[in-house]
Amino acid sequence: WRVGSRLANKMRAGALICALLLVSTQLLGVVQAVDRSKFKTCSQSSFCRRHRDLPKVKGAVAYTIDQSSLVLSGGEVTATITETRSNVQLTLRLIRYENNIVRVKIVEKNPLRPRYEVKDSVLENQIKTVPFQSVDQATGTVFLDEAAGHFLKVHFATARLDLFLNRERAVSTNAQDLFYFEHQRVRETPAAPVAAPEPVVPTDEAGRVIEPSAEQAVDEQTVSGDILHQEVGHESEEVLGVVMATTDTVQNEKPAQEASAQPDTPQIDMRDAWEETYSSHKDSKPFGPTSVGLDFTFYGTNNVYGIPEHADNFNLRPTKGDGISRDPYRLYNLDVFEYELDSEMALYGAVPFMVAHGPKQTTGLLWLNAAETWIDIAKPNATSAASNGGMFDWILGKGEGRDPAFPSRVETHWFSESGALEFFLLPGPRPIDVTTQYGYLTGGQQLPPSFAIGYHQCRWNYINEADVAAVNKGFEEHNLPMDVLWLDIEHTDNKKYFTWHTHQFPTPAKMQNEIKSFGRKMVTIIDPHIKREDGYYIHTEATKNGLYVKNVDNQGDYEGWCWPGSSSWLDFFRPEVRQWWAEQYSLDKYKGSTNILYTWNDMNEPSVFNGPEVTMHKDAKHLGGQFEHRDVHNQYGFYMQMATVSGQLQRDSHRTRAFVLTRSFFAGSQRYGAVWTGDNTASWGHLKASIPMILSLNIAGIQFAGADVGGFFNNPDAQLLTRWYQAGAFSPFFREHAHIDTKRREPWLFGEPYLSIIREALRLRYSLLPYWYTLFEDASRTLTPVNRPLWFEFPSDSNTFGLEEDFLVGPHLLVHPITDADTNSAQVFLPSGSVWYDWYSHERHVGQGSKVTINAPLERIPLLIRGGGIIPLKTRARRSTAAMVNDPYTLIVALDDVHKSAKGSLYTDDGESFAFQKGQFIRRHFTFTTEGSSASLSSAIEGTWASTNTVERIVVLGVDKAPSKVSVSASGVDRQLEFNYDAASKTLTVRKPNTKVSEQWTIHFSF
Repeated sequence: WRVGSRLANKMRAGALICALLLVSTQLLGVVQAVDRSKFKTCSQSSFCRRHRDLPKVKGAVAYTIDQSSLVLSGGEVTATITETRSNVQLTLRLIRYENNIVRVKIVEKNPLRPRYEVKDSVLENQIKTVPFQSVDQATGTVFLDEAAGHFLKVHFATARLDLFLNRERAVSTNAQDLFYFEHQRVRETPAAPVAAPEPVVPTDEAGRVIEPSAEQAVDEQTVSGDILHQEVGHESEEVLGVVMATTDTVQNEKPAQEASAQPDTPQIDMRDAWEETYSSHKDSKPFGPTSVGLDFTFYGTNNVYGIPEHADNFNLRPTKGDGISRDPYRLYNLDVFEYELDSEMALYGAVPFMVAHGPKQTTGLLWLNAAETWIDIAKPNATSAASNGGMFDWILGKGEGRDPAFPSRVETHWFSESGALEFFLLPGPRPIDVTTQYGYLTGGQQLPPSFAIGYHQCRWNYINEADVAAVNKGFEEHNLPMDVLWLDIEHTDNKKYFTWHTHQFPTPAKMQNEIKSFGRKMVTIIDPHIKREDGYYIHTEATKNGLYVKNVDNQGDYEGWCWPGSSSWLDFFRPEVRQWWAEQYSLDKYKGSTNILYTWNDMNEPSVFNGPEVTMHKDAKHLGGQFEHRDVHNQYGFYMQMATVSGQLQRDSHRTRAFVLTRSFFAGSQRYGAVWTGDNTASWGHLKASIPMILSLNIAGIQFAGADVGGFFNNPDAQLLTRWYQAGAFSPFFREHAHIDTKRREPWLFGEPYLSIIREALRLRYSLLPYWYTLFEDASRTLTPVNRPLWFEFPSDSNTFGLEEDFLVGPHLLVHPITDADTNSAQVFLPSGSVWYDWYSHERHVGQGSKVTINAPLERIPLLIRGGGIIPLKTRARRSTAAMVNDPYTLIVALDDVHKSAKGSLYTDDGESFAFQKGQFIRRHFTFTTEGSSASLSSAIEGTWASTNTVERIVVLGVDKAPSKVSVSASGVDRQLEFNYDAASKTLTVRKPNTKVSEQWTIHFSF
């Protein structure tokens, strides 16, 4: 299907067979695990090998910075970097932003063609540059804030940069001498072929033929393969018309004779640099090797987090070092069904953002590159790291001492296949500073409509309108709250998106309106692969207007295989394509849709069943042929979700907020909606893995994240499903989903006691929705994680650095989901000096820097309220969020031990429009203070929304004795209130203050 190749017809036939086999494999995936052979390892990626092998060829490349070129001009610093063997020159730019964020960009001084620079992930029009204070060229010092001791140190001879914060080295680049920039070049014309000598057959002394070892046989096959690739490559160059002549701007490698004059100089292995084959797929690489890489060393820590998406530890494990032999972590968006655990394999999304956290300093790194990326991690001063399990000594700070200058550090090595070398250093120093700085660069989390943080019911597939009605009825009859019903691909007319199956869903608008009458919404799936069928209006328009991704020759439309069969993919990188896509969501074009229908973008890595690694060929063309797919791959899903959100907003003239779930994502995707962790499995291991996966997403800015409750593949038993509902109730995105070949698993199908326990988990989620909504609103402004690790709130406690199962929802709730079968208790870590109250019994626990046992019978998830916090609730059982709009609030006030005080917030608005951007909201900052024999609960108010909601109950935990009087002051009038005090649990309950959340008032307590 790749126009321009002489093998097109044979490839089409072979691809069709392979695609049908792959589809069959996908459908049978319910009983299979991931096929690792479909996905590359580092050793199978030529650019990964070249970068990872740099320590073996020290001296093969070396870079220096011209001291005289280091200048401060227009507020930014520039310099010239030279690769000393090729004399290729690079331009270094240093840019400073508010909060001492530093941006570094390196590109060729005279490129053959523009390198792809990531657009739209960083809010270029909103972030503000700040001039560097000064540059000392003699010492290579670039001052950010000289008085505070914040500066960059430039090492001219080694092209190294050190970032000093408070006069202490925090981060270094190229300290490991792994900087490698493959400059653009023209491929040399090969010499005339020379007849190969007769092969020499090795024999032993007796004349017997010596058989080659397995390793030798592999080497011989590799060499033979490279010769074949060269022959095919010349044919491709003729077809593409690649210019071989040298021009004034061409940067060539040194002549061959110059290199040969230095036979002892280490050489980088350039095999497969110009063509590469994997699993029968050839990558033509018409522009040759253009990868970039650099190492970063973080000081004062042994802990790094982020770089989702991987099914691995939250505290990222080392990939190299003594006794460690693993692949680097890979960022390359791929369709990996039933993925394996404890793996550095790439999955569906890629956020190239890492947080390094130690007891005294937190820093961040954003590597702004959308190409395939690998990240090596080493922890050289960490003991017991090779064991890769449990609470390592290095996490606890016991692995220090091998380097007395820097007793703890993490060495990372980042390399991408193409694009500019560009990154941001975020100075912190606290965890909340780093996440806020990252939000400043890439934007806050979209404030979702309130229904979206409720519960979602999904399955591949609810088969018809009657099935949808029956499921909705089941939730009603069993008193189960639910906000959204979802339809997978079978709802369409033969996998043609924006259509409906005429027999199974003949009246889709009527179906949606019936769901709407219960205060609920619907979601349909719309994938990026467009069925190539004559008469299908989406395909006809896309073809006519040239909207598809193009083949390697930039002529014909790229074709591949996905759910509909032969398909093409829209080039979402082009603004006009995104606008056309957005227009398809209008009610007059998307027939049968209504304004309560929202969208699920799946398969948008993009997934191509018969493509290399089940994705698009890297040499396909985007943006009118200016860039290859290899340059932009990890942003494909980002742009699709952006376009879909735009469509929903335009559909309703920007009156209501959008809701779009995406499987593929990139830095900045948080601005457009929700993500989920993909095709997981019904197993306790996958339930356990969902916790660090969601934490990794949250620390990397993707707040609205969750895992398929119950597992997508296979059938959970009743206990696993129940525990997963309890865990899901504390994930930001809460959806149950299942494969088409699994058994039906609506909650009532499992009977008692499971139905009642699941009902309580759902109701617990709904009662906490005011707290969740408040956290999301905060994340929309500051990108503070909704779910967060304990070290985020207790940054100096090294015992929290490696916790994988305990986490906080906001600052006030500590959750420990049960992730093992037949478990009735949990060991929960409580930091020293902290106070916690059991959610159910109000039993008080004082943190001693150790673990405590929390009872966890099947009907309970371990849940603790942090002393010093105030949590807003709505406790009335309702069918959906729409039915809760006018419900009153309950405030849970958990007192700390020292001051008997607490604080917390409540944010509320209409839950659906953008009126909050014009001040139509209420944000209350509650404060409970105790002074002598009296206490008070008061608040400051922001916003002008005239909410009629009231506070109907206040529950205060940790009250040592009953008050003599409780009263409320509002509008100049004092009124006494009813209360009840439980001495056993030290709980004070104040009834019916009935004060509006939009008005000022104070509750007084006399003891």
